[in-house]
Amino acid sequence: MTKKLSLTLACGDYEIVRPLKEGTVEPDGIELNILTGADSTTRHWRFLRNQEYDVAECSASSYIVARDRGMPFRALPVFLHRRFRHGFVFINTGKGITRPTDLIGRKVGVKSYQVTAILWLRGILEQEYGVPHKSIEWFAELDEDVEFTPPEGLRLSKIPDEKSIETMLAEGEIDALLHPDIIDPIIEGDPRVGRLFPDYKAEEMAYYAKTGIFPIMHVLGFKQALVEAHPWIVPNLYQAFEQAKAIAMKRMRNPRLVPLAWYQEAWEEQEKVLGPDPWEYGLGERNRKNFETLVGYSHQQGLISRPIPLDELFLSTSQGRKRGTFRT
Repeated sequence: MTKKLSLTLACGDYEIVRPLKEGTVEPDGIELNILTGADSTTRHWRFLRNQEYDVAECSASSYIVARDRGMPFRALPVFLHRRFRHGFVFINTGKGITRPTDLIGRKVGVKSYQVTAILWLRGILEQEYGVPHKSIEWFAELDEDVEFTPPEGLRLSKIPDEKSIETMLAEGEIDALLHPDIIDPIIEGDPRVGRLFPDYKAEEMAYYAKTGIFPIMHVLGFKQALVEAHPWIVPNLYQAFEQAKAIAMKRMRNPRLVPLAWYQEAWEEQEKVLGPDPWEYGLGERNRKNFETLVGYSHQQGLISRPIPLDELFLSTSQGRKRGTFRT
């Protein structure tokens, strides 16, 4: 029997990776040990700090910073997680914040400064709403995935370990909070906490209509030594992820899979607004604009020393013109 290369992949437990996890799709020549138990923050840390996984779904922002620092990682343009972010700007309702510019001069918390969701939000607030990122005093709860020295003029502090950034918002120690997840005070209906954009879906749809950007959150990272030793895994894994997503998207068209009364209507609305493949992989025109915007924000905000070209950030998946296609 031909021996396959055994690789450990850490990623989220998503529908679009289910065919890989269940073995419906098997990358040619590769045996995957797929780990889905870690939350995103922990997975990114363990990959970038400890290099515990061969391949990992990784914070796009932290990956960009890692490449700028010359750290031994590479990535595929496989974007397992995207999310619009206007609904993740939370405010203390007693602070008189009713519009984005009310954040200027305020104390604003973040999970960590480098988080991709927060990078997008700082960029969007600055570019679309006139809120300079250096006009805010920032408070971070966690250490960064990659060591980071704040640039001149950036006010950034880490809160004490015994404090919670979400509790600080509710109790008024900070005025607002940018967070990658829905925070507990919102889930619990705490009246002291609300959203900056109450109709965040309308804001997100307007943002997409203007920019064509459905923000990319994560990339598929590799240990550089692994790619150098086995370059053939790059197109093989890329093709496997494409196949898995195609199978998943076809399966998800069945409204019986999800216990939502208006699931079909939501699916049709998504297709009408975002097109048939909002989670497309590769570096087509839409994805290039998407990721170049993120790189631009990273440079503008002092996380990286230069705008890094995408051809330096992503491995080539080409198998030759009109070659390497698959049929589902």
